[in-house]
Amino acid sequence: MKPVLLVLAAGIGSRYGGVKQMDTIGPSGESIIDYSVYDAIRAGFGKVVFVLNPKIIDAFKEIYELRLRGKIETEYVLQELDNIPEGVSYNPDRIKPWGTGHAVLTAKEVIDAPFAVINADDFYGKVSFEVMSRFLKERNNDDTHYSMVAYYLKNTLSENGTVSRGICSVNNGLLTDVVERTSIVRKGNKVVYTEDEKEYPIDENSLVSMNFWGFTPRYFEQSEQMFVDFIKQNANQLKAEFYIPYVVNKLIKSGEADVQVLESNSQWFGVTYKEDKPVTIENVKRLIDKGVYPGNLWK
Repeated sequence: MKPVLLVLAAGIGSRYGGVKQMDTIGPSGESIIDYSVYDAIRAGFGKVVFVLNPKIIDAFKEIYELRLRGKIETEYVLQELDNIPEGVSYNPDRIKPWGTGHAVLTAKEVIDAPFAVINADDFYGKVSFEVMSRFLKERNNDDTHYSMVAYYLKNTLSENGTVSRGICSVNNGLLTDVVERTSIVRKGNKVVYTEDEKEYPIDENSLVSMNFWGFTPRYFEQSEQMFVDFIKQNANQLKAEFYIPYVVNKLIKSGEADVQVLESNSQWFGVTYKEDKPVTIENVKRLIDKGVYPGNLWK
């Protein structure tokens, strides 16, 4: 059974100032998504599912339907605020959907094999897809032995502003906890994060989650009831979000699942800020010059 790639592409990038999912960073018009799907195909994934915002689905399909036709099976699902289980109510003034955990649940009906979850605007690298593919091919659909690709914090920072990262605690190769740290930035020879308006040092060799997870269809059942409970608890909140690490932490602590940490030495890069784009373009060019990617992915 070939694994499935689930691409979270519903965000509208407020800090970036545009729809960064489709922004061009390759020499032949490729976006970061193109490189992720290309890496997934050659790592043995058999299907890609895109979670999209209704505002961009038509423009998105116009680009990717043509590029991916005949190369990999594709599906599209929408992440909308009201795409929630029946009988659950929320604040009528809320505008935003419910976060990455909710985005994964929107794909429940179109995924029937072990699957990986990635962000659309993160460049994870060829090796990360290979190690994830090997892991998923060894799973069955009811397996609760999950995985995540972890990166070293120093390889995931932006030169153009602060970032938020899930800092991972690991024991014997298994994830024990993910703690979200915000406003992480390099200052001189150290890295710091901000909490309650105070700065704290953080080890640049800390392992971090970049939202590259490996699950099986069993995960949908496990997270769905958590999502219902989350909405009930946060019904009046306008911005509360149901994140994947929230689900993962609960599953680990209850003993309902474990998560193997697959480490990556890759230099992550992405486009959190508009100013990150030239750096990302240069990084891609360097990989093309090394022969990791062709100059035109889909030729």
